[in-house]
Amino acid sequence: MSAEHHDTHEAHGSYRSYMIGFVLSVVLTAIPFWIVLAEVDIHLWLALSIIFGLGAIQIMVHVFYFLHVTVKAEAGWQVMSLVFTGVLLLIVLVGSIWVMTHLNTNMMPQHEQMEMMRNAG
Repeated sequence: MSAEHHDTHEAHGSYRSYMIGFVLSVVLTAIPFWIVLAEVDIHLWLALSIIFGLGAIQIMVHVFYFLHVTVKAEAGWQVMSLVFTGVLLLIVLVGSIWVMTHLNTNMMPQHEQMEMMRNAG
């Protein structure tokens, strides 16, 4: 038997912490939906920054409140999980912006190409 005693209560959150996580998740989801559906009059890059920023915060809320990954848990070994989550978050956000920007640029035919096709037919 191990000499260490594991407190099972610390591993799981309380009802209060789950409700805080749920409310934060709902708010962090509702704000981007409101920005898009209400067609708020702000610059595109500001809207994208807000949406992606709130998405990043929401990922961290899920990691903290629902997955219970904290710096204090398991004597700091879960810090590696937090760093890994941050790296993945950065890759997903930057990669998504890169893909969307290049799809917008490369998928739409240029005006000159449209004119050439109209004149050829």
